[in-house]
Amino acid sequence: MKKIFNEVKSLPEFDKDLKILNKKFRTLKYDLDIFTEKQLRLFHKLGIDNKGIVQISNLSIKYPRIYKARKFACRALKGKGSASGIRVIYAYFEDEDCVEFIEIYYKGDKENEDRERILRHYSKGG
Repeated sequence: MKKIFNEVKSLPEFDKDLKILNKKFRTLKYDLDIFTEKQLRLFHKLGIDNKGIVQISNLSIKYPRIYKARKFACRALKGKGSASGIRVIYAYFEDEDCVEFIEIYYKGDKENEDRERILRHYSKGG
């Protein structure tokens, strides 16, 4: 994969989420690479907004910006396209040009992001 961002990393909890979900959706790791290469590049590098990524508000975190990807194409969920129900929560550190994956979940299992996890890692006191 071409290097698009200075760094792409993930929290240990994200890796755990991914490992569990990957058992259910076998293409997930590959799909995440494609997502990073295509959708994150379009949004953060080219400024193209396809309404698939939204900034999470009401977190009282100024930096980094925290985003939720609502459009995530998962090949293991045939026929769903980008409305697969997979959600990816990530932080984008603009100054460092770094993406850090926070959480990945399937909407059928869980309704919303883990705000406590986000605040634990990114609030000034955390």
